[in-house]
Formats: sequence, C-alpha cells, structure tokens
Amino acid sequence: QAQLVEFGGGLVQAGGSLRLSCAASGIPFSRYAMAWFRQAPGEEREFVAGITWSGDSTNYVDSVKGRFTISRDIAKNTVYLQMNSLKPEDTAVYYCAARPGAVEVTTWEVYDHWGQGTQVTVSS
Repeated sequence: QAQLVEFGGGLVQAGGSLRLSCAASGIPFSRYAMAWFRQAPGEEREFVAGITWSGDSTNYVDSVKGRFTISRDIAKNTVYLQMNSLKPEDTAVYYCAARPGAVEVTTWEVYDHWGQGTQVTVSS
C-alpha cells in the first residue's frame, strides 16, 4: 500500500530554517514526480515546490524562490524541502504529494498519494 510519511514541521522564529522530509513506500519512487503543497487557514491549497522523477529539474512558486529547496534521494525513497529565511506568511500545513509521471504539475487534483500533513508555524 502506498504511503507518504512526513517529518520536520514545527515552530520557528522569522528568519529561521526548517527541513521537511517525506518518506515514500509502496510506490516505484523513481518513476514518480514529487511535490510539496501548503494550505493556510481560509486559503486554497497552494503548490510550493516540485521535482521531476529523475531529480534533474525543480519548480517553485515565486514567493519561495531563493529561500526553499526541494530535493530527493532516490536510494532512500525520500523527498525533502529545505526552508530558509522563513517568514510568517509561510505558516501553513505542508503536504508532500506523489504522482506517476516524469514531471511535476502544480494542481493538487492530479496527485495520487499524499502525506499526512505537517504544521509549520513561523512567529514574527
């Protein structure tokens, strides 16, 4: 059974850093594109970052470019989101997601598997 398990959320002051991890099982990880989405209270779910199944290309929402880095370790079946220079507006529940395909897409409806979500809170 496919499963994505997230780690690394928490409370941090503005300007600080967090590293999220998402461990996948039950899927051919190297043939799935991976992504991170986030959702703040009262807001729509938002694409944050994505990575191709080979790890050779990444994509980010404009608001996190230069601050966040997505990466994957195929041998460990794990995708990461390194978040630096965090801002209060980054506060949200973060979800990792997987889809069978070479490239990531930015719409959450087409992703087949989801992590449980992890809360990231950035204080001002």
